Amino acid sequence: MKVRLLSIGKDRSGLYEPAVQEYASRLTHYTRFELLELPEAGGKKGKAGDAKALEAEAILARRKPQDLLVALDERGKLLDSVEFSRYVGRAQDGAKDLLLIIGGDEGLDERVRQSADLVLSLSKMTLPHRLARVVLVEQLYRAFTLLKGEPYHK
Repeated sequence: MKVRLLSIGKDRSGLYEPAVQEYASRLTHYTRFELLELPEAGGKKGKAGDAKALEAEAILARRKPQDLLVALDERGKLLDSVEFSRYVGRAQDGAKDLLLIIGGDEGLDERVRQSADLVLSLSKMTLPHRLARVVLVEQLYRAFTLLKGEPYHK
């Protein structure tokens, strides 16, 4: 199984990247894991809708036939850690890869949401996109430790 986390934009603060890299390193013990960053489209001059449409094209172009696409969105389904690990386990059992998507500042284009196999919310609260990335990578690590019966999840 391969897990790819695709996100739009970069962490300009530097606060979150060390945590992302720590969990990404831990994930390599369980799966092939790849972080992909795409640049924000449109910049300050473009319209938000135009940027989201351009970002959607770039996102969907990276989807492979064996991928289950998981789009993060505040309006998505809330899963607890055990439920999320079961989703990851079903993907693994079905010989599917995961492509997890975190959109840019303006969110995801509706085409990405509609193309997703799962639209997932990490919280009812709004999270900065970079913090959402940390939370998601940690939850992926937690999911794999749960699947292996390891004591990380208490």
